[in-house]
Amino acid sequence: MNHAPECPLCTGPGGDVLWQDRECRVVLADEPHHPGTCRVILAEHVRELSDLAPARQQALLRVVVAVERALRTVLGPDKINLASLGNVVPHLHWHVIPRWRTDRCFPNAIWGGVQRPGEVPALDARTRTALLTAVAREASQA
Repeated sequence: MNHAPECPLCTGPGGDVLWQDRECRVVLADEPHHPGTCRVILAEHVRELSDLAPARQQALLRVVVAVERALRTVLGPDKINLASLGNVVPHLHWHVIPRWRTDRCFPNAIWGGVQRPGEVPALDARTRTALLTAVAREASQA
């Protein structure tokens, strides 16, 4: 597999690993104002989705959908945002972001500027365990 020694997603997990297989991993990102934010990170250093063969594109997107489903089931957000930016870290990964109308940036993107102090549900130990279980179940079936 292709890896880049200067890439933080090649040299580290990119968050707390919730699930992984040989193609990708799902991590819980450290986003205190946006609890439950996950990343689906391709296991090799690839810049763009279109660089993958169609079967691998579909497999990766199935995991993204599985993570979305798990977040909706466990956290019940008002909306889910999906983003694949890679401008800062050009390693193919998807952000799967639960959003609440009461979060500090809604309705803007989480990178779009604070609108209010914001209130979001806490990601306590019980909820974190439920999320881990749901992501593992959904992603394994993807």
